[in-house]
Amino acid sequence: MIETRKLANGVRVIVKQMEGLLSVSMGMLVGTGAAYETDREDGISHFIEHMLFKGTPTHTAFELSDAFDALGAQVNAFTGKDMTCFYSKATSDHAAEAFALLADLFLNATFPEEEMKREKGVVLEEIHMDEDSPEDLCIDLLSRAAFGNCGYGRNILGPARNVERFTREDLLAYRRERYCPENIVVSFAGCIRVEEALSLAEQYFGGMTPTGFTDRPMETAMKGETLFRKKPIEQAHFAIGFPCVGRDDPLRPAVQVMNIILGGGMSSRLFKKVREELGLAYSVYSYGTHYAQTGLLTVYAGVNPAKTKDAFSAVQDVIHTFVREGVSEEEFLRGREQLKSSAIFSQENTSSQMLLYGKEMLYNDCVYDFEARMAEIAALKREDVAAAIAASFDFSRAAVASVGNLKSGLSL
Repeated sequence: MIETRKLANGVRVIVKQMEGLLSVSMGMLVGTGAAYETDREDGISHFIEHMLFKGTPTHTAFELSDAFDALGAQVNAFTGKDMTCFYSKATSDHAAEAFALLADLFLNATFPEEEMKREKGVVLEEIHMDEDSPEDLCIDLLSRAAFGNCGYGRNILGPARNVERFTREDLLAYRRERYCPENIVVSFAGCIRVEEALSLAEQYFGGMTPTGFTDRPMETAMKGETLFRKKPIEQAHFAIGFPCVGRDDPLRPAVQVMNIILGGGMSSRLFKKVREELGLAYSVYSYGTHYAQTGLLTVYAGVNPAKTKDAFSAVQDVIHTFVREGVSEEEFLRGREQLKSSAIFSQENTSSQMLLYGKEMLYNDCVYDFEARMAEIAALKREDVAAAIAASFDFSRAAVASVGNLKSGLSL
């Protein structure tokens, strides 16, 4: 059973009641993230995500975490390029208590100055950790090579200099502008009565004042640059990014099947050729990222520095062969089944459902339609994947990033 409601102030609520379970996932999704930030704000969405856990008028940071633990509930949050999510998972008998705590930190965080000082150190360590994770660094570098220094090209963590100088008023001003009822979705999935979930949402979110929220414009043009970071590490890492369809493009399901065949698993073209046959990489894969207006198809590999050029050439050869020959009927059917099964598996996970239905409401103001998704996948034909391949590999607009102890970066 699925029920939706828009509160008088504009907050959207969606509830998916899942029979036969003993738990419920609940989340607050906000339509903001790194892609909406200015240069001066770069990193502020992520820092606010951290600070919302650092105290309210009724709970200190420790009391919040202690209260969730006392309920046996899980709580966490994450920041993306265009969405920030705060969520909890609790047993059904503690759903109301967990939601009350989650709503308190989301709505009433006070951003204490002493906690800000401490948390800046935590986030700076997270930035350093990202620098020490060459795979993450390579993917971040690819985003910048693809989209530039703004919009979807921004690193979610932001630069250390920004984090160091953020003030409490900076955080409050950004929250006032972006954490508006019209830009918030409250999502429930699991063993909870619809009436209870709607009542909880109204109780805690109904008092928010509408603001007449207006979204910020965003730069989405692809840059197609080549970037390199020299680091004294044992492996070399590279990634190629191709312009791809947005999340609502009719071609997206075919692109998803195409990606599964190219680099989505152990039976993929990239894995079998570059790793299993040539032994040039331990890790090699591809994946698609789909935003509102655009997307990026990423091909990544981590390799021995001495074999970097060979691996880079092998990856390109696989892609060129893929474009030239297309996919076999067997590959198509296997890829379609994998896409179908992943959609089905997600239906059995309350956290996945909370996020899936919440995102669809946030991005498109509608209810995710599982039956339509199944029909969409079933209707796919091999010719659709051929069309996806034809639309997805424009080497003249591709971005390249590489990280490692190399003499120079890689380029197409």
